[in-house]
Amino acid sequence: MNRPPQVIVGAKLPLRPMHVWAIRVRLQIEGRLRDLALFDIALDSKLRGCDVVALRLADILVGGSVRRRAIVIQQKTGRPVQFEIAEQARRSVVEWLKVRRGEADGWLFPSRMAPGAHLSTRQYFRLLKGWIERIGLEPADYGTHSLRRTKVSLLYRKTGNLRACQLLLGHTKLESTIRYLGVELDDALELSEALEL
Repeated sequence: MNRPPQVIVGAKLPLRPMHVWAIRVRLQIEGRLRDLALFDIALDSKLRGCDVVALRLADILVGGSVRRRAIVIQQKTGRPVQFEIAEQARRSVVEWLKVRRGEADGWLFPSRMAPGAHLSTRQYFRLLKGWIERIGLEPADYGTHSLRRTKVSLLYRKTGNLRACQLLLGHTKLESTIRYLGVELDDALELSEALEL
């Protein structure tokens, strides 16, 4: 009897810095300008996949230059969230825009299949799986939320600042951020033990 492959349900892993570096190098070597810009913007924005693919040029450009910070309205919550666009992402977006086809005021990542539409979340997911596979990781362990989670997980591990993570993710409740990051009692105790009064 053939069994279907086991699907891992639950939170997908964030990427480690070495994974981010490996994916970037791979995409640069392969000349995948769109994928590199998509990857970098997804990491910096910490947006859900549906919001990443729905970014418009006007969301990240001002006067022909890539903004250092942007604000978008999240589809899921209808609330605004602000994010930084780091130098690496600004460079990769500039390179992507040199070859990007589509309307001058349209989607940052236009669909290649459906004129006037943006890249689909399904295609974004497939691209991500390919990036993960290329660097030798198990694709089932990662998803589009891995990119959303990567920077805030690193920030939390470095600073323990849940409020900053909450703001960056656009969560209204701190409990949501705690669940999202997988903060456990052990983490809280380690942070508490590190404090000297």
